[in-house]
Amino acid sequence: MAARIRLVRKGRRNRPFFRIVAVSDEKDGRGDVLEILGYYDPIPDPAIVKIKEDRVLYWLSVGAKPTETVRHLLEKNGIPVPENLKD
Repeated sequence: MAARIRLVRKGRRNRPFFRIVAVSDEKDGRGDVLEILGYYDPIPDPAIVKIKEDRVLYWLSVGAKPTETVRHLLEKNGIPVPENLKD
C-alpha cells in the first residue's frame, strides 16, 4: 500500500488551518486518513507548526512520500526527508 503525507485544509472561510496527515494513494484524504501527524496554522506571525516527529519518521521509513509543501515544512522543522522519497 502506497501512502502520501499531505495537508488537508480545515478551518473556515478566510481562516485556513491545515492538518498534516498520512493518507492512502487510493483515497482523497478528506475523510479517510490513516493517521493525523500534526497541524499547520499559517495565520499567526510566525506560523505555528506542530508535528509528531516519531510518527512522521515511521511513515517515511515505510515509504510514504511527502508532498512538496509538507517536505518543506518537515525540513524547516529539522526532520530529514530521504532523497529517494523526494519528488
